[in-house]
Amino acid sequence: MELMFSFTTIENYHAFLKETPDGCLQAVRYYLARIADHASLNAYLEVFSEEAEARAAELDKARQAGAPMEALHGVVIALKDVIAYKGHTLSAGSKMLEGFTSLFNATAVDRLLAEGAIIIGRNNCDEFAMGSTNENSAYGLVRNALDPNRVPGGSSGGSAVAVQADLCMLSLGSDTGGSVRQPADFCGIIGYKPTYGAISRYGLVAYGSSLDQIGIFGKVIEDVARVLAVIGGPDDYDSTALSNKLAINIPSLDPSNIRPPRVAYFREAIAHPSLDPEIRYTLQKFIDTLQQDGAVVEAVPFDLLDFIVPAYYVLSTAEASSNLSRYDGVKYGHQSQTPPESLDAFYKANRSSGFGREVQRRILLGTFVLSAGYYDAYFTKAQQVRKLLVDKTNEVFQGYDALILPTAPTPAFPLGSGSDDPIALYLADIYTVFANLTGLPGISLPLFQHTNGMPFGLQVLSDRGTDSALLQLSFNWLSRYRA
Repeated sequence: MELMFSFTTIENYHAFLKETPDGCLQAVRYYLARIADHASLNAYLEVFSEEAEARAAELDKARQAGAPMEALHGVVIALKDVIAYKGHTLSAGSKMLEGFTSLFNATAVDRLLAEGAIIIGRNNCDEFAMGSTNENSAYGLVRNALDPNRVPGGSSGGSAVAVQADLCMLSLGSDTGGSVRQPADFCGIIGYKPTYGAISRYGLVAYGSSLDQIGIFGKVIEDVARVLAVIGGPDDYDSTALSNKLAINIPSLDPSNIRPPRVAYFREAIAHPSLDPEIRYTLQKFIDTLQQDGAVVEAVPFDLLDFIVPAYYVLSTAEASSNLSRYDGVKYGHQSQTPPESLDAFYKANRSSGFGREVQRRILLGTFVLSAGYYDAYFTKAQQVRKLLVDKTNEVFQGYDALILPTAPTPAFPLGSGSDDPIALYLADIYTVFANLTGLPGISLPLFQHTNGMPFGLQVLSDRGTDSALLQLSFNWLSRYRA
C-alpha cells in the first residue's frame, strides 16, 4: 500500500515541508514504495533506499532545528547510469563497467547535493548512451509506463520513465543526439537539453564529447528551471563549460513575460516523408493556432535536412571510437576469461565480450570514418556540414525567438520493432540531432496525444545562451496549449 503523498512542484513541496516535520522522509518512502511496485518497468538499476532515508531524516532534522531550506531541499532526484556518484556503481548500462564504483562525483551531482537534493537511485539506459529505445542495456530493456509493450525512447529511457511513472520528482539524463528530448516525447513529460556547455560534463561518461550534454526530465517547467539554475555554471574541471553562468529566471505568468514570439519552422521538416501524418497535421494546426493568437510564425528555407543524420553519425561515432578506446580491460573495464594468445588477442577478447552489439557497431563505424583512406571523404565532410548548420542557426535567430520542429517522427513504437533495422532507428533521430550539432538549447514539450493513445511533443529550440527565454516561452505554451 502506497503512502499518502503527492508531488506537484518544488515550490508546493517546500510549502508542505514547512508544515510537516518528517516531510522529506515521507516523500522518500512514498517513492521507494512506488519503485518497488513498478519494478517491472526496469527504470532503476539500483535504488539507494537506506541512504535516501538517512539523508531525508537529516534534512528533516536540520529544518526543524531552524536551518534554512536550500534551493532543492528534499527534492528526490534520480541519475542516469552515466553520471558519476562517488561510492556508487557506475556501469553505463554495460558489462564493460560491471561492478565499477565511481571514485568522485560529477560536478552536477556535487551541486545537487550542496543544495539539499536526495539522490534515490541510478536509472537504466542504453549501453554507453547509444540507442533510441532503451533496449540496448546489458541489464534488460526499459518499458514505457503508459504501455509496457512499447519503448520509452532512449538512451535515457530509465530516467524518463522514472519521472513519467512518478518514481522520483525529477531526473538527470544525457543528450548526445536527442537522448533526453526523444524519451520525454515518448513518455509524455518535459525533456530539456541546455546550451552546450551550460552544465559541466565532468563526471559524465563520454560518448561524443562535442555533442554530449547533461539534461533534465520533469513534469513542470519551473522545476526544470530550478534544477538548471543549481547545476549549471562554469567548472574548472571542464574546459568546454561556459565561462559565465547563464542567468536562469524561474518562469511565471507575469504579464511582462508574455508577448507574441517570432517563431520559425522548417517546412521541409514538417513535410518530410518520415513524419507520421497525424503528427504532421497536429503541428500544422498548432502553427495556425499560434498565428491566430498573435505570434509571427514563418517557414524558413532549409535544404540540409537529409544531411543532418549522416553528419551526426559520422561525427558521433568517430568521437565514440576515440572515447571508448580506453576500455581495453587493462586501463578500464571488463577482462575476458579466455586465456590470451597475444596482447592484441587479449584486447579483442575483452572488448568483444564487454561491449554489446550496438556499441561495437558504432565503434567500428567511427574507426572507419577516421581511417586514413576515408577521413577526408567522411569526417571532414561531416565537419563542413556542421559548420553550415551553425551558420544557418545564426541566420535564423537573427530574426526569430524560437525554432519549432517535431521531436520524433512517430510516437513510441512496440518493443522489438526496430531491432532488425538499425539504420531506420538512426534516421529517426532526424529532428533531434540538429540541436547537438549546433549547440542549441532544446526542449520537448508534452502538448499532444496521438489517436493510438500515446503522447507526442513539440520540440522548441532557441539561440545559444538563451535558455531562460526558452524556458519562459515553454512555460507560456504549456500553460495555454497543453491538452
